[in-house]
Amino acid sequence: MKLDKTDIAIIRELQADGRQSNLALAEKVNLSPSPCLRRIRQLEEAGVIKGYAAVVDQQKYGLPLTLFVRITLKRHKRDVVDTFEAAIRALPEVIECHLLTGSADYLLRVMAASLQDYERFMREEIHEIPGVSAIDTSFSLMQVKDSRVFRKP
Repeated sequence: MKLDKTDIAIIRELQADGRQSNLALAEKVNLSPSPCLRRIRQLEEAGVIKGYAAVVDQQKYGLPLTLFVRITLKRHKRDVVDTFEAAIRALPEVIECHLLTGSADYLLRVMAASLQDYERFMREEIHEIPGVSAIDTSFSLMQVKDSRVFRKP
């Protein structure tokens, strides 16, 4: 699907506030409500809009720690990679997992309630995944920016 400037405006508005009414959204993007709703449905059907979610304060939810974990695998054979990726997908503590270039193979974003919770997670979950050769963790001291609205050039 080729996105035009109206599609991009709709997406940006929905990223900023996914609960706004179609009437309010249509007004912001200079469309009448019916064509606006039709465009939203097309964006959803094309998979451009993948879903809607609540933005939750992780501190108030009880998961104040954010950790970035770099993982290096022993080997890069298909079975090792598939086993690792399947294990990571099953772990609710892992919020994001990215395949990387460079010295580490994967970067995980993990949320935890405490240092003890993170230690348990590492010992009982990550250390048990076959094929992991190195783990390097960094703790986030503060989130400087958190944007869910991205810009298209």
